[in-house]
Amino acid sequence: MSDTNKAKQPKFTLEFKQDAARLVIEKGYTQRQAADSLGVSESALGRWVRAERNANAGPSDKKPTLDLAERDELARLRKETERLRMEREILKKAVAFFARDLG
Repeated sequence: MSDTNKAKQPKFTLEFKQDAARLVIEKGYTQRQAADSLGVSESALGRWVRAERNANAGPSDKKPTLDLAERDELARLRKETERLRMEREILKKAVAFFARDLG
């Protein structure tokens, strides 16, 4: 499938995700009510709620999960790492090109 056929996924801020999760956790909204009123998918809201609940649950024997802030930072760091890798590859090619001219 090409990129032009993919539906654009909206980008929500960390603050929006945390506030949306708090509607369910603290204010007593159902996930469906909150998702409908905010215009987001129920599955996305469910992930945000689980992430916030896990962040507030404390240590457990289960595999550690990331809260929304950690997920946001991880995504940002992955993008930055990919950008740096591409820049490094460009610089390697430039060095090889100029070394060939000098040699």
